[in-house]
Amino acid sequence: MDSIHENFVDLVEHSNVLIALYDETDRLRLANEAFRRAFHLSPDETPRWVEIMRRNHAAFKGTPIRSAELEAWLTSTQSRRGKMPFRAYETDLVDGRWLWMTETVRPNGWMLCIASEITDLRREERLLRQDLDLAMRAAQTDDLTSTANRRFIFGRLEALINAAALTPDSALSVCLFDIDLFKSINDRFGHQGGDMVLRHFANLVQGVIRRTDCFGRIGGEEFMLVMPGSPAESSLVFVEHLLAEARAAHPLPDRPQVTYTCSAGIATYQPGDIAADLYSRADHALYRAKVEGRDRVRLSAEAQPLVERP
Repeated sequence: MDSIHENFVDLVEHSNVLIALYDETDRLRLANEAFRRAFHLSPDETPRWVEIMRRNHAAFKGTPIRSAELEAWLTSTQSRRGKMPFRAYETDLVDGRWLWMTETVRPNGWMLCIASEITDLRREERLLRQDLDLAMRAAQTDDLTSTANRRFIFGRLEALINAAALTPDSALSVCLFDIDLFKSINDRFGHQGGDMVLRHFANLVQGVIRRTDCFGRIGGEEFMLVMPGSPAESSLVFVEHLLAEARAAHPLPDRPQVTYTCSAGIATYQPGDIAADLYSRADHALYRAKVEGRDRVRLSAEAQPLVERP
């Protein structure tokens, strides 16, 4: 068995196929020689995916990023990256090679990436498929914040509800966020200032959520975070941390005195729920947070911890 394992490891390491393993935080944990060569990584490095992209972009290596806004491109890509159990797409490298890339994601968030070179396939067909992928990305992305849009996040919520229905006692939480007194932010600092606050909050959340979570803007100053495998108690702790981070932030660089707060409402999956049920209960919990003074998170009734009577 040891000999079989050693031969397998040797074949993976020296294969021309690019192979990489990322953990739930999107940090590279294992990669073979072909992958590291393509993305200019040394054998002992374990950077996060965003760090690989930023460094390659600055050195004109790896994946060509054709967007004028690097951070917006990264946010948009992260909104889709690893959100489904399996995804396949085409991508190219600065050196002219084209790759067929697959992403396989386990429920714990670990992801296996495998890429094979397809440079010799017809260029016209490759470009057409890439255009289709770009069009799909645009259809699933919020233009202002570059996070997932309402259509994509509700689609993921429905898929995760279907998965939860097949697994007894599985946890699934939904949180709605609303920027407090957002109209006054727009009135005081103009729509540009308001947009900067929305982008700041989106980047704050996107930077700390798990790969399996799905986050996006669903309209105006309202955002949704879907957290599979997260019960009410842990979701509450995490969201309270996010609200504290937002409370301490200074989203307008030229006005460091400006701060903002958010309110949030959390609902948890119950057997028989559809997406509209979870959204409605989270929305009612959000309304309670607003009525009770804003800058706080509230749990919907079914998510409240049971208190034993004396």
